[in-house]
Amino acid sequence: QVQLVESGGGLVQAGGSLRLSCAASGRTFSPYTMGWFRQAPGKARERVARLTWSTGTTLYADSVKGRFTMSRDGAKNTVYLQMNSLKPEDTAIYYCAARLQILGDFNSWGQGTQVTVSS
Repeated sequence: QVQLVESGGGLVQAGGSLRLSCAASGRTFSPYTMGWFRQAPGKARERVARLTWSTGTTLYADSVKGRFTMSRDGAKNTVYLQMNSLKPEDTAIYYCAARLQILGDFNSWGQGTQVTVSS
């Protein structure tokens, strides 16, 4: 069983930056895909970014493209989400998730970390 633990959330002013981390533990970690998702109150969960573990290839939602960067450190079994030029609409709980099989849904989730951007 893979366990994912996010950290790095907090309160920041608009235009500021935060870096989220997601550390995996539990067994040899070799997912197919990692993702960062967010959910704001009253809104549906949104996938913000995803990363193919073997290649490091990333894909971003239009809402964060050019501002957020997802990366990985294989030696530390950790993925990161660098968030720059933050906007109040980025306020949400951010979750990391792993897809451990080549197809299907993300099937391992962290507990989430709160990001609040003040105007």
